[in-house]
Amino acid sequence: MTVDNTPDPTERSRWRPLRLLQAAMDADIARIYAEVPVEGLKPSFVMELIRLHAHGPMTITELAESVQRTHSAISQKVAAMRAAGLVRTTAGADARSKKVTLTAKASRVVDRLAAEWRAAEAAIAEIEAEIPYPLSRVVTDIEEVLRRKSFHDRIAEKLAEDVAWE
Repeated sequence: MTVDNTPDPTERSRWRPLRLLQAAMDADIARIYAEVPVEGLKPSFVMELIRLHAHGPMTITELAESVQRTHSAISQKVAAMRAAGLVRTTAGADARSKKVTLTAKASRVVDRLAAEWRAAEAAIAEIEAEIPYPLSRVVTDIEEVLRRKSFHDRIAEKLAEDVAWE
């Protein structure tokens, strides 16, 4: 209890089960990658490594757009992948851009990473077939609801009603 005798709002969460489920599934994927093994490989690098393999060298901006992440997030990830010896960067067409390319180390394992990606997608499809309301449908349905009224607007409306937000 807080000083004003209201319960800790973080003790209840509709999101926590989803986050815990995703964390558990990600941990299982990490266990698969630990079996590869490739020093410095993190599951969070895999999409970008596969994308670079499939489409060739890209600027950080192109890679960010390709995987629907921010330039800043991909720039940080590229720095971590470079430190792990999985990619290298070279000067791009202008002085402000960098081209990202796979190293030989990454090229040796990228086909295995793509195989794991396909296996994970197949496992998710299998799981969805066993449940009455697939997660992919839930996501699509939530996206449709949020097109009608954004999450931001919904939160702002609730805060306007809460005296603690004043």
